[in-house]
Amino acid sequence: MSQRSRIVVAAIALAALTALTSCAALTDMASVIASLKKLQFKVDGVRDFKLLGIDLGGKAALSDFTAGDALKAVQAYRSRKLPVEFVVDILAVNPNDGTGGSRRSASTLTGLECRLLIDGKPTVTGNIDRPFEIPGTGQESAVPLRLSLDLLEFFGDRRYEDLLGLALALGGRERSAAKIALDAQPTVSTPFGPITYPDRITIVSTEFR
Repeated sequence: MSQRSRIVVAAIALAALTALTSCAALTDMASVIASLKKLQFKVDGVRDFKLLGIDLGGKAALSDFTAGDALKAVQAYRSRKLPVEFVVDILAVNPNDGTGGSRRSASTLTGLECRLLIDGKPTVTGNIDRPFEIPGTGQESAVPLRLSLDLLEFFGDRRYEDLLGLALALGGRERSAAKIALDAQPTVSTPFGPITYPDRITIVSTEFR
């Protein structure tokens, strides 16, 4: 075989090897993406709820407010400001535990861009403040999301008593996570770089999605 023929054969072999490697990489990428789409989320609850800096965790009614706190709330309402801050605890599950034909692998949640829905009404946007690793064990992992908003900005048509009732329903002693949901778009890290889910999901308290 002449030197020119050897060069041609080597070039063909290199091209074939490159194509096979590229195909394998694309196959691996498709497999990773398919696995990551299986991450599921659920709202677990609300905690550390504060209205004007007042902790509502132990309160169930307006009568539980001290005279000073009640006056503070009334004055804030009259000035058209009722700021609240709280933490929404989200549960994340990574079912890629090696069973059912899946490959066991952990996923790192690097972003959870979302909009908070209260009684179905869109309010503020938020995101997690650090990455969270979701192990491939099928077990639930806690992901806290810190949010703040002005109730009057979004529910300004409600009476004072109704707004305080809403705050207590969200963060008081008898609070319920059923009143909130998150319109979210997760981002996870992979060996091929960050991947943002193409479709948004609505995270609720009644089931994993």
